Amino acid sequence: MSVWVIGKREFASFFSTPVAYVFVAVFLVLSGILTFFFGDFYERGQADLLPFFNVNPWLYLFLVPAIAMRSWAEERKTGTVELLMTLPVSLGQVVLAKFLAAWSVLGLTLMLTFPLWLTAAYLGNPDHGIIVAAYIGSWLMGGAFLAIGMCMSALTKNQVVAFILAILVSFLFVVSGTAMVLDAFEPWANSLIIDTIASLSFLTHFSAMAKGVLALNDVVFFILVIATGLYASLVIIEQKKAE
Repeated sequence: MSVWVIGKREFASFFSTPVAYVFVAVFLVLSGILTFFFGDFYERGQADLLPFFNVNPWLYLFLVPAIAMRSWAEERKTGTVELLMTLPVSLGQVVLAKFLAAWSVLGLTLMLTFPLWLTAAYLGNPDHGIIVAAYIGSWLMGGAFLAIGMCMSALTKNQVVAFILAILVSFLFVVSGTAMVLDAFEPWANSLIIDTIASLSFLTHFSAMAKGVLALNDVVFFILVIATGLYASLVIIEQKKAE
């Protein structure tokens, strides 16, 4: 119940400022531009949303930190984090509630991309089950970006610093499985190290999800990233509280 109450407060707070509205508007505009003009949506001759889902990691990379940066940095800057600590709830519940509220905003934003889905249905006969699965996978990946962003927000009182740190750390997770990165390790690292680095890539795990395949290992990977990010946030906030 405490998580639900705090979560509702946090969700409402997103829309009490322009942050959520700007995030939603920019996400929808960029989604349309990248899907139709750079994703060869029409030229491919296929009724699916693969061009949209292929750009999701790059949209999340720059946009999700924008809604994550305020989660703890603003609380610490304004001093309201001390008020949160006096509430009859555990810090873990607060961390979870903040995450779920921001994740709900992200989910709502994804739902508002339904015109893309309608366009695909109008132009052909897409497999709607595949599209639903891809949306679920995208939401899970967005949660991973969000957990990283909230962890970075817990490190500092400055929202801009939190934003930049979130982009840098998320970028490492995105590109870790690319040929450019793996080729840099290949001359001196053994196959175990290379495989481990490749397995941390968001692109590697999301590539199948974008095509509607929700493999257990990919789902578990993003859930583990979310859990690790939230636990790290909890540890950092506890440490900052003791200072």
